[in-house]
Amino acid sequence: MKRKKICVTQFMSLPAFLLFAVFFIYPLFRGIGMSLTDWDGMGTANFIGLQNFIDFFSDERAIHDIRTTLVFAVCSAFLLNVVGLCYALLMNSHFRGQSIARVIIYLPAIISPLIMGYIWYFLLQPGRGYLHYAFLQLGLPDLTASWMKSYGTIMLVLILVNVWQYSGMTMIIYLAGLQSIPAELTEAARIDGANGWQCFRSVTVPLLKPSVRINVITNIIGSLSVFDIIMSLTQGGPGYSTESLSIYIMRMCYGSKTGYSTAVALILFFIILVPVLISMRLTRAKE
Repeated sequence: MKRKKICVTQFMSLPAFLLFAVFFIYPLFRGIGMSLTDWDGMGTANFIGLQNFIDFFSDERAIHDIRTTLVFAVCSAFLLNVVGLCYALLMNSHFRGQSIARVIIYLPAIISPLIMGYIWYFLLQPGRGYLHYAFLQLGLPDLTASWMKSYGTIMLVLILVNVWQYSGMTMIIYLAGLQSIPAELTEAARIDGANGWQCFRSVTVPLLKPSVRINVITNIIGSLSVFDIIMSLTQGGPGYSTESLSIYIMRMCYGSKTGYSTAVALILFFIILVPVLISMRLTRAKE
């Protein structure tokens, strides 16, 4: 009887496995094969071994793009979790207009990041953006005049725009985790003499581990594969200073370097995979 149940379970999981094989396993192995060629997307593909990977790590622009992608991902993932958790703690309390506040915080997350990037571009455009004219009319210093002049300020703007848009999504997951925590546990801790910070550290945070794991993983994946925000706000500029690896892959592919761009895509895949596996290991709940 037990063996029969196992066979039924395996049969029922077959459609999911087939979808996984068609849309992930096959493209992955096809991409690995393509990354070992000099295919330009049109002509005949010639096997060149690991030359594409050697060329990538010899390219100063590519190394700079890795650094930009990692800076964006680390800062964005950290701030998204901090801001999202603060929003969730605030929205978990009862106050007038709570439902409207939740909608306002979450609303940017449902808008296309490309559209959101263009909205912020029209607001922040130096010399002719809406905020430029607003500061001019109010007689205030134009704070948008110099944000495109240095790498640090450009990255700060990109990170803050990304956090502003997606912190609502992080908030929803943390809020679900907070509402699943039994109130009796916090009340018992307070009866034992714990203050608010001790309750948060010893009761709330340990029980939020599943929510932390989901948010950390999704934020790492989304931040490392960033494309839309940077493309709409700076197009990777000035020059290639804020270009991410996703934009680099797209430009190499359109530049008749399909084999090379596939190799870079595989490198990005492993750059995403490593921190995801580490975060899953660190946030794994104890039995």
